[in-house]
Amino acid sequence: MKTLVAYDPAVLEHDTGPGHPESIARAESIFSKLQKLGSVEWIEPWEPASLSLLNFVHNSKYTEQLFRLEGRSGYLDGDTPFSAGSIRAAQVTAGSGIALVDQILLGHRSTGFALARPPGHHAEIDFGMGFCLLNNVAIAAEYLKSKGFQRICILDWDVHHGNGTQNIFYEDPQVYFVSFHQYPFYPGSGSSEERGKGAGLGKTLNLPLPRLSDEADYLKAWLLFEREMLAYSPEIYLVSAGFDAHESDPLGEMNLTTRSFGIFTRKLKQLAQKSAQGRILSFLEGGYDLRALADSVALHVGELSA
Repeated sequence: MKTLVAYDPAVLEHDTGPGHPESIARAESIFSKLQKLGSVEWIEPWEPASLSLLNFVHNSKYTEQLFRLEGRSGYLDGDTPFSAGSIRAAQVTAGSGIALVDQILLGHRSTGFALARPPGHHAEIDFGMGFCLLNNVAIAAEYLKSKGFQRICILDWDVHHGNGTQNIFYEDPQVYFVSFHQYPFYPGSGSSEERGKGAGLGKTLNLPLPRLSDEADYLKAWLLFEREMLAYSPEIYLVSAGFDAHESDPLGEMNLTTRSFGIFTRKLKQLAQKSAQGRILSFLEGGYDLRALADSVALHVGELSA
């Protein structure tokens, strides 16, 4: 079965400038690689996410601030530049998650991948950081909740902890956030003691791994994730799919291979068949070695289609 892939050239309007690792070339390399896959169905153009949808997740003061930045350039913080087209790119990217959800709800396909730029998992309720402007996966999760979903898993395997996503859902029992990440590392959060709060207590699972961890280390931690999901029975899995734990990545310090991401995807598909009707939506996060990134994404999407 083909996997839906959401891509819009608007993501190329997010120009981070020379030397920045989260570059336009990332999207170009992935798009070029995925065009060669016969197992991909490119979805039709979609609407950029509306302000009301963005405010499902983000503070209205922050989103209004972002809209005022449209057509300008600068930095949200030392790591997070924006250009004249960045706000539109972020809106279109957030909208891609909504479009993929709608296609899955129509029963058109059960898996999808958003070629997301800017990435999103570091974006907090009221500020952007870590290359991220809007939290794409969180916006999709809130949209799913509005459509009646009660048990959503967000799996984040980016090398960096998804602090923004965790904080957004830290007290929310309807969203179980799980993160595999290098620790200690940027952004400093993600200890195993962070397990949620209030009604969300027990619905955050951090699986921090030391630098130089490899596939065997991840698969050992995967057993705990699997046990939790068999008990929780998610209705859908959303993946913050970062590929910067690859051994070739210039920002991470882990030892995963391209093959590792294929293994993770196959194992996730097995879990999704048990309670989620095979439903998996994946959102690009990090990954900064262009060849490793494109190859890993292609394997991930290919396995989603298998």
